Amino acid sequence: MRTVDDDRVVDHAAALAFAASWVDAWNSHDLDRILEHFADDAVFSSPIAAALLPESGGVLVGKSAIRGYWEIGLARIPDLRFEIVAVYRGVDTVVINYRNHVGGLVCEVLRFAGASAATGDDGASAATGDDGAS
Repeated sequence: MRTVDDDRVVDHAAALAFAASWVDAWNSHDLDRILEHFADDAVFSSPIAAALLPESGGVLVGKSAIRGYWEIGLARIPDLRFEIVAVYRGVDTVVINYRNHVGGLVCEVLRFAGASAATGDDGASAATGDDGAS
């Protein structure tokens, strides 16, 4: 991930480009394209993963585990679609605020180690309690 002036704050244009690529990959339902955004040893956590895969405790380690979870999700939600609402950036971090296929607002928090996301967390809006699942 490109940063500003060699500090660790993510460059605005890089954050927007990453978010656009991320949402395009999700909307294509192509797991290989989606997983290109993540490091091989990425750690991903999600309250929905905890519900679908209780043995995971909601934490998935490595692309293989993440792929397995997302395969289940895409199979269960064939009309899954995301629309970016806003993109935020910080130190080694991009947050993608998006609306999902049922209108729920979700934030994806991605922390970077180099060009790929090393960690990812998704969650529902605390204000509505909408988990976005159908």
